[in-house]
Amino acid sequence: MSIGDTITATVTVHEKKREKGDVTLDCVCTNQNGDAVITGTAFTRAPTEKVRVKRVTLPYVRVGRHDGTRALLARAAGGAAVATAVVYPVDAASLLPALDAATAGLIAPILIGPASRIQAVAMAAGADITAVRLIDAPDGPAAAAHAVALARTGEVALLMKGDLHTEELMHAVVGSAAGLRTTRRISHVYLMDVPDYPRPLLVTDAAINITPTLADKAGIVQNAIDLAHVMGIAQPRVAILAAVEIVNDRMRSTLDAAALCKMADRGQITGGLLDGPLAFDSAIDEAAAAEKGIVSPVAGRADILVVPDLEAGNMLAKQLSFLSGAEAAGIVLGATVPIILTSRADSARTRLASCALGVVMARSGKAA
Repeated sequence: MSIGDTITATVTVHEKKREKGDVTLDCVCTNQNGDAVITGTAFTRAPTEKVRVKRVTLPYVRVGRHDGTRALLARAAGGAAVATAVVYPVDAASLLPALDAATAGLIAPILIGPASRIQAVAMAAGADITAVRLIDAPDGPAAAAHAVALARTGEVALLMKGDLHTEELMHAVVGSAAGLRTTRRISHVYLMDVPDYPRPLLVTDAAINITPTLADKAGIVQNAIDLAHVMGIAQPRVAILAAVEIVNDRMRSTLDAAALCKMADRGQITGGLLDGPLAFDSAIDEAAAAEKGIVSPVAGRADILVVPDLEAGNMLAKQLSFLSGAEAAGIVLGATVPIILTSRADSARTRLASCALGVVMARSGKAA
């Protein structure tokens, strides 16, 4: 029995014992193919008088499987903890997930920020941080600069954002003199585990590049492809999203999509199979693609969704999380070390999964 099956339950009276009202029931549940998926026998005592109860509205229940997230967490737990600079964890929402990841054996955290505030947050949450290295820094920018310095010297292999603005952390990361820049474009990728989608789904860029140029998008695509390789997808199918599938000179997203596909043909983007422009439905639903007459090895089976800009990516990722029940793990790539970016609205599960993704990338040595 799997998510999406239609189950029919049949209950048949097998035996009745009138003296006490005992009833034996044969129970069978079949799926949409008529196959029995659950069978059993139930015993009950029937009431001696007719009973009427008021009809009640049953609560809505959504059943979802997140096998991909479980597999990611299991994979990350299978090695040595990765030294991680946790930048400005001055609230419970940023401190406790780092400690949870440490308890799970994923990271060896170094907490950087105002020592008294971090200690107060830990005490209020009942968390013991006496064995955790704590570096005193007066504010967010100072904590970010110190974390970047640790990464430059190789003391940490992973950065994790705390309770500071993304711009404050990334300003230190991209600093020309003392930052963590490489020749790669810095970009963000969400690894989404969508219950109704049969494979992991990568969405990029939803957090760093606001209005990327064509050159920026080429780097964004390459980062996502490299992440897909680390996740075990040998030749990821990359859908370049737009509102339509036809190249239109009034819609820049369609022009960029066509150019990116040609860049892949000429070896400027490697390791993946690109197609675009594709609308969202055509990218993830084979029936929709077929209805539109789209013949493509990518359409309907995308592993990577490349959005036109940050606004589209942010909305898409949040829709998948909040309306489709997807679990997400987010990571920034292209710097010398992976960077875990989390949102204040992220669940504890999402934060832990993001740590796991960062750990897998850091161990692979392919963050840059």
